[in-house]
This record gives sequence, C-alpha cells and structure tokens, in this order.
Amino acid sequence: MTAAVIGVDIGTSSSKGVLVSDDGTILATAVRTHEVSRPRPGWVEMGADEWWEEFSSIAKELTSGTNADIRAVGVSGMGPCVLVTDDSGIPLRPAILYGVDTRATAEIEALSQQLGASAIMERTGSALSSQAVGPKLAWLAGNEPAVMERARRLFMPSSWLVWKLSGQYVLDHHSASQCTPLYDTAAQGWYRPWADLIAPGIDLPPLLWANETAGTITADASAETGLPAGIPVIAGTIDAWTEAVSVGAQNPGDLMLMYGTTMFLVATTEERVTVPNLWSTVGVYPGTRNLAGGMATSGAITGWLRGLFGAPDFADLLTEARGSGPGAGGLLMLPYFAGERTPVMDPAARGVIAGLTLSHTRGDLYRAALEATAFGVRHNVEAMVAAGVRPKRIVAAGGGTQGGLWAQIVSDVTGLTQVIPSITIGASYGAALLAAAVVTDVSIDGWNPPAQTVVPIPSLEDAYNERYQLYRALYPATREISHVLAATGGVNG
Repeated sequence: MTAAVIGVDIGTSSSKGVLVSDDGTILATAVRTHEVSRPRPGWVEMGADEWWEEFSSIAKELTSGTNADIRAVGVSGMGPCVLVTDDSGIPLRPAILYGVDTRATAEIEALSQQLGASAIMERTGSALSSQAVGPKLAWLAGNEPAVMERARRLFMPSSWLVWKLSGQYVLDHHSASQCTPLYDTAAQGWYRPWADLIAPGIDLPPLLWANETAGTITADASAETGLPAGIPVIAGTIDAWTEAVSVGAQNPGDLMLMYGTTMFLVATTEERVTVPNLWSTVGVYPGTRNLAGGMATSGAITGWLRGLFGAPDFADLLTEARGSGPGAGGLLMLPYFAGERTPVMDPAARGVIAGLTLSHTRGDLYRAALEATAFGVRHNVEAMVAAGVRPKRIVAAGGGTQGGLWAQIVSDVTGLTQVIPSITIGASYGAALLAAAVVTDVSIDGWNPPAQTVVPIPSLEDAYNERYQLYRALYPATREISHVLAATGGVNG
C-alpha cells in the first residue's frame, strides 16, 4: 500500500486538491471551480460553508477507489480573510476576502490616525491597506454591529478547514502576521492593546507555525470526507506562502512569483524589512521572514477577457497573443481592475486600456493584459530592491506558468531569469508537502526539482524599458479621473 498525504487549497476562483505519495508523486488531483460574491462595488465575499463542501467533495474524490495509506492532511487558502463566527464556530456572515475587497477605506484612514501610521509600521511591519484584517473588523463594527456583538472567533479558509476537520481553533503565525494591526511581527504574537481595541469580543486563536500539527481528524469529519479518523492535520497558511513551499522558495534571497488569479511576490529575507508600500510578514517556518507584494488582479483579467471573447480556450488566446508580438500592437494596459495593492496601495485605482483602435484584435488585448502584469511585477521588484531586498533566485509557480508565454513576457520585461520547477500545480501541493513532513522525511529537491529556466530575450530589453516608462506614467496621468469614476459609479438619469 502506498503511503500518501492529501493537500487542499481554497483559492479565489477554485479549490484544488492533490493526493501525493511520500516521494512527491501526484497520484490524483481534483478541482472545484467557484465564483466569489461581489454584492457591491469593492466588496468581495464567499461563504465558509462552500469551503467545507468543496473540501469534502475533493477529499471524497481523491480517496475514492484508491488503496493509498493516507497519513496526513495539509490545508491552505486565500487570505488574509475575515470570517467571524459565534462561540460555537457557526459563521455569522460570509467571509470578507483579502485585499481585493476594498470596502474599509475609511477605517484604514481612521485607524492610521488613531494608532499612528509610524507606530503601526514599527510594530506590525506593514501599513494599513485593503489587505489588512483590522480595518475590516472595524468596518463590521461600524456597519454590522449586530454581527460584531455576536462575533467570538476569527477564521481564515485554512484555519476554518482545520476547525471542521479536527475541532481545533488555531491560526498559523504567518496568517496572523497579515492581521494588521493585531499582530506584533517583532514579538511574534498577538498585540493585545490593539486587538482589544479593534475586536474586543473576539477570542483570538492560539498560534502555531504552518508546518505544525493542529489536531487530528475527528470521527464526524471522517464520515463527511472519507479521510481516516485520527490522522494529523497541519495548521496550514495562506495560499501564496504555501505555493512558495511547493517550489522550494523559502531560503533567504529567494523570490517566488505566483501566477494565479492575482499575482503574488514573496521574498525571503534574513532580517525583518519594513517599507510602507510592501508587506513585511513572518514566514511559514519558525525563524523566517518575508517581504511580500501582491497585485489585485492578474489571472482575473485574463479570465475576464476570456469571458468577453465567448470563452475560447486559453491555449487559443495564448497563440493569438504570441502572434500579436511584443508591445501588443501599440496597446498599453493598467491592470488595476480591482484597485491595486502593492506598491500603488490605491483601492480606487481602475483599469485602463490605452491606444485602442478599430484594428486591434483580441490577441492584442490578451497580450496587453499579460504585459501589464509583467509591468506590475517589475514595479513590485523595484520597490523590493529600493527597500534593500535584492532577489538572487526567482522561482515561478502557479497555473499561469503553463504555455510558456506569460512567464517569458515577465522575464523580458523585468530582466529576471526565472526557474520553473517540475510541478507547478500550486498551493495544494505545498500543503501536501507540509503535511508529509509531519509523518516522514521529505526534501523539496526530491519532490519538485527544477524543470526549466526562462531567460530574458536581450533584443527586447530597450523596447520594454521604454514601454515600462509609459506604464509608470499612465497611472498618475489617469489617477484623478479613475478616483472620480470609482466614487460615482454609473450614471443614473
């Protein structure tokens, strides 16, 4: 009987699961696609019951018909999210998602003034932004007071799955370090004065590291999922960090690029580095530190374009984008379709497509979207370098690496060489690796060795440098107009 583990990740557009043998071989995969809820402009939510239903369905599919000896379960999920429940763990409302949800702009400003922006940076390592948990809890207190009066527990997708599987109420340190300003990244624990101020009725969870065992599968969870009762469940963490684990990008000097619904960048550092336009967090493992950036949209734009174009295959769109060529036929796009996170930190930013003519094709538009993401990556990397963090090794991960074109454009625009490992399935694989490590010795080099290297094309350097300068100029040139449009929405006549 083959020894195996299961890893499941709850993502923005889908939940993915893998059954992996103890040598890293993928035995089975399962996917459940879903839509997030956008009840108002700037609001992005999802129900926790759907997370559990998808996990259970995936687990049953992965275990059906297999003779594998499943020894542990790993979980991860999008984040930082805000799911509040009563003291029995029953959700009081849908979860408010991470930085793509921009509802708490007023609370960001108010808390920054009340606590002091410099004090927040010093204690937490990050400025308040749409990514932060604290302002969203403050928004709930001000706008849904009945919910906050009953709120006793705080979950994210990974910790919610741990709760449902094991009955243990815990959160990992990394996820907590994105609960700004509730967590002290220097002391590595909850900062009670600010936690009691912002979420006085919530019993914040005990903290574990992502690779630690949180509990074991209960009999009830076993009946619902088909997983063996009594096997360990790790604490898990946020998907981008689990994805970094999946490709071995967890050593000082490593930078992981996650090609997903959003683009995420995670640099591992030896010391804590704080800068207002990026996020300083603790890492997955004890003693590790990260400086991170995240774009609000990347793959979300390509999915949106695919829908507009009548849902052709992504492979067809990549072929057409390749035919469009560098520069996308004279198109330039700002990828701020859901505001922007780092380093712009502007929830009211909006997408722009400049240079359109009647001769442009869908291939041009798709190419412009890929190039816009690449420009955004370069902007983030330049912010990291300005903060004193110069990546030495860049590892690419995620579904967007498939097909080759997107990763090549990012290398051409940034001038960075990227390593693409053998397996790029993503965070679910990283969750499985973390789970395997609690029951056996594992090595990332054994599980997921490098498969290819993407090298910049020298002849494109000058052209992309010029186009990047135009990209950087486009946002300040359109910012005020975008802010007005974001504030007014549609026209009612």
